[in-house]
Formats: sequence, C-alpha cells, structure tokens
Amino acid sequence: MNAAVLPHEEADPSTRTPLREHVAVSIRRFLGDLDGCDAEGLYEIALRELEIPLFVEVLRHCDGNQSRAAQMLGIHRATLRKKLREYGLA
Repeated sequence: MNAAVLPHEEADPSTRTPLREHVAVSIRRFLGDLDGCDAEGLYEIALRELEIPLFVEVLRHCDGNQSRAAQMLGIHRATLRKKLREYGLA
C-alpha cells in the first residue's frame, strides 16, 4: 500500500487520492482566499497547520499513547512531546 494513499481508499483504485493532492487543493484554496494580499512565513504557517491535525489524529488513533504515536510518525517521543507543548496540545 502506498503510504500517501488513505487506507479506506485502497479498496477501489479508481478513487485513490494521494495525500499530496488533498494538501495541494487546500493550499490553492488558501492562496485564493488571500485575494491578492501577500503572505509572509507561509512555510511555517503550512507546517503548523499540517502538524497540529496530524498529531491530534495520530494520537487519537493511538488512544493517546505518545510512544506509539511518535513511532507511527517516525519521530522521537521527545520531539512529539516538545511539539505538543509548542502547539498547546499537551
């Protein structure tokens, strides 16, 4: 299974949408919503906006087990804990 394809989409190959396409659609929508205004720090904004729901959903999937969540994310548990504190999620 391709890691960038959502598991529930695995059953029907014609409906597989890579995660990057969902992200691209959201970024295009965000840039369109700027209505011609400049944005600074878009990289940091995008990382924060991706990381927060990613951490929340992976933790929910792991029943709050930070060690399992960190392993699933491929990061050290201390890094996950630090990020959770930074985002006010811990």
